[in-house]
Amino acid sequence: MGLWETEFTDSCRVAHLGTIAADGRAHIVPVCFAPVATEFVIAIDGKPKRVGKLARIANIERDPRCSLLWDRYDDDWTQLAWVRADGGAHVVQRGAEMPEALAALRSRYEQYEEMQLEEMPLIVFRASRTVSWRWSGEH
Repeated sequence: MGLWETEFTDSCRVAHLGTIAADGRAHIVPVCFAPVATEFVIAIDGKPKRVGKLARIANIERDPRCSLLWDRYDDDWTQLAWVRADGGAHVVQRGAEMPEALAALRSRYEQYEEMQLEEMPLIVFRASRTVSWRWSGEH
């Protein structure tokens, strides 16, 4: 990622994770994330979720190809921008295996201070290709 893409993604509070469902369709969910070295980590946190294994986890375990999308919409279209990173991910079964990732997530989201992320899975995403656009035309 270039400088503006990194600054842009850092400024976003949420990204959208796209995985591939078992039937081949796209499965897209909003996620909280933190950059850690050359990767992005995504917490599976304590917010209420459906019972059983989350689709995003099952999808990545079956097929690691996925994308992260960050975007900004504004009625002033000169402020429009997006960054999409395509790559692969894997699941770390316990957040405690990556204390630096938990620290990065907790520094971005104060809500995580109260959650027991150590026992929850983490998604670790690494980009192999980045595509971006912004109104200014400077890419």
